[in-house]
Amino acid sequence: MNRNLPPSRLLFILTGLNLFNYLDRYILPAVLAPLKGELHISSGAAGRINSAFMLGYFLTAPFFGYLGDRISRKWLIAIGIFIWSLGTVLTGFATGIGVLLFYRVLVGVGEASYATISPGLISDAYEPARRNNALTIFYVAIPVGGALGYGLGGLMEHHFGWRSAFFCAGVPGLLLALVLLPFREPARGQTEGRVVEKPRLKDVLRIFLLPDFNLVIWGYVAYTFSLGAFAYWGPFYLVTVHGMSNHTADLFFSIVLFVAGLMGTFLGGFAATAWQKRTPAAYAWVLGLSVLAAVPVAFAAFLTTNTVVAMSCLATAMFLLFLSTGPVNTLIIESVPVNLRASAMAISIFMIHLFGDFRSSEIVGRLDDRWHSLQKAVLILPSVLILSGLLWLGLAIRTVRNAGRATEGEGPPP
Repeated sequence: MNRNLPPSRLLFILTGLNLFNYLDRYILPAVLAPLKGELHISSGAAGRINSAFMLGYFLTAPFFGYLGDRISRKWLIAIGIFIWSLGTVLTGFATGIGVLLFYRVLVGVGEASYATISPGLISDAYEPARRNNALTIFYVAIPVGGALGYGLGGLMEHHFGWRSAFFCAGVPGLLLALVLLPFREPARGQTEGRVVEKPRLKDVLRIFLLPDFNLVIWGYVAYTFSLGAFAYWGPFYLVTVHGMSNHTADLFFSIVLFVAGLMGTFLGGFAATAWQKRTPAAYAWVLGLSVLAAVPVAFAAFLTTNTVVAMSCLATAMFLLFLSTGPVNTLIIESVPVNLRASAMAISIFMIHLFGDFRSSEIVGRLDDRWHSLQKAVLILPSVLILSGLLWLGLAIRTVRNAGRATEGEGPPP
């Protein structure tokens, strides 16, 4: 018989699995320079590798979102972990760009299942007052897993070659795929104390008409465009523009992503939870203000020719950008009805990657090919961040106004 999992233990398991999710994702940029050289591919083609991952990721997310609001979620999670881990291992056997693109699509498909379904499980285990903190802990796996990906990838490549990094990262996931199956998953909507009906297709489509959801998502699109491309090209940028070795660049990003990402995610998430007790717009304020604060710092990082200044500004920008990690996902979950959480995450994944980082890595690579200057090409990234910050500030202002109308008894607008 399946056993119940205490919320804390469920969160621990899901966060650990999410760590492997992001570790596998960030192995590739950690070994991009030697991989690019051995397979003789251009910067544009190298950017296309990330686009292939995103293609598998966002195209299958709606499918998993549809299933995630209707059938057993632990089985969908197990299937997803197995597929992304298999794709990671197979990447280590790639001999050309074509097969490499296919293997990265597999990784994207597997991660789409996990990323779509896991936040809904956590939301059903934690009541609203504790939900943002729980999701913040879950998404701490982004900087920690990313840091491990950069660090492990750089270390394995340095000693054993770039292919070994994919074997080391992928095999544990094959063994962990079944870890949730012995346990009973929380019922949908249990923390709200209501019975949740299975949504109809028209209910899902109405998500696109929700103003708050649109402001969250389109701000997230611009944020993901910038952050996704930089995460992909970051180590290579330090190698080509500042003359660092691949191993040193990977080590820098590993340490900074771990420290700045961990501190930023925790501080942003827990501070937003405390602030939310005083103002309903706290989550949105954290999003908008932190991103706009990162813009001038990011420009300084890309414009300077001083390596120490560039590294310091990159670390600061990463810290500021990770402040929004927990609140943005909480807003996605809470801006839709309870029975549409998996669908909302699926739509989020679909949109932020289709319109965000699906082509952003390739765009930067093509600009580098055209201008023969990666330093100029990456300036597009902080420019797009400005749009993200403005949209999220717009959400904060709208939330404040709606709260004021509710206090006066008018109720928020539809």
